[in-house]
Amino acid sequence: MYGAGGAAASAAAAAIANAVKASGVIIRLKPDEFAKILRRAEKPLVVTARGGWMNRTYKYMTSYKGLCFYTAAKEALIMPSDVEMVYSEKIWIPG
Repeated sequence: MYGAGGAAASAAAAAIANAVKASGVIIRLKPDEFAKILRRAEKPLVVTARGGWMNRTYKYMTSYKGLCFYTAAKEALIMPSDVEMVYSEKIWIPG
């Protein structure tokens, strides 16, 4: 029915779907929109990690009103003074 390539694609799609189920809803934002969320939150907690090998990026996650927000930027973002930072080895987002 699928052939070797189709079966691999189906398996990859299923793995992504399972990862999304396990991690819940993650909303990907541009860095400026992520900054707006941080300004709205009271004492926000941000998890950050450096990613990539050739193209280094800074990755950030926070929660606000029960939702998880994520962004990535080529340069480190300047955080508001009330942000509590947690430095992670890696942030992986499904899909």
